[in-house]
Amino acid sequence: MGRSVPAHVGIIMDGNGRWARQRGLPRNEGHKAAERAIHDVVEACGEIGVGYLTLYAFSTENWNRPRAEVDFILSHLLAGFIKRNIDELDARGVRIRTIGRTTGLPSRGRKALLDAIERTRANSGLQLILALNYGGRAEIADAVRTIAQAVAAGRLEPGAVDEAVISGALYLPDVPDPDLIIRTSGEERLSNFLLWQSAYSELCFSSVLWPDYTREDLEKAISGYMGRERRFGGVDTGGGPA
Repeated sequence: MGRSVPAHVGIIMDGNGRWARQRGLPRNEGHKAAERAIHDVVEACGEIGVGYLTLYAFSTENWNRPRAEVDFILSHLLAGFIKRNIDELDARGVRIRTIGRTTGLPSRGRKALLDAIERTRANSGLQLILALNYGGRAEIADAVRTIAQAVAAGRLEPGAVDEAVISGALYLPDVPDPDLIIRTSGEERLSNFLLWQSAYSELCFSSVLWPDYTREDLEKAISGYMGRERRFGGVDTGGGPA
């Protein structure tokens, strides 16, 4: 018997710029076109039974992009996406959360994000986690800083620091590690996404550019995941997927 639907799916949404370039369009048109894929994937995850969906929306390294593109993504696009979709997301019971150093976001996008988080706080459906100004190394550094402060204050013994303590100091410690991480556009790397949490995640690399990614592509990835055997370092039982 195959395994169940993944509780937590993470997606590295890649290929917006290439999608636009292939069509002779400005890069920002690729970012705008990506909204359709986000809408379809969020809807599908909620209907399939995925409990958590983390979307890598803007990394700590993305600040190196042209200023106009950064401003467009973090102000215009983020606020616009929330405004256009918040009523439907709320009606579907989606709870919006975020990870990353969000205090560094432009005020317009940050306000829209915080308003959406507050509005959907009590929802019990799919948890949509937007990784914004996020980096896996930055998250681990922030966790280590929190733990170091607890040790310095005498609230924690150095010898008590273990994997559970580190996990508990991450941005959203109540969220389970991702079972499946998907990356689009043909690239095959994690690019600083959920580095601690992805230790035993199944990986799926798709050649589809993110604006073209469909519900069918997601269902194919989940079906592939459900056919794999996850041993977490244990011995192959020889019994196939379990």
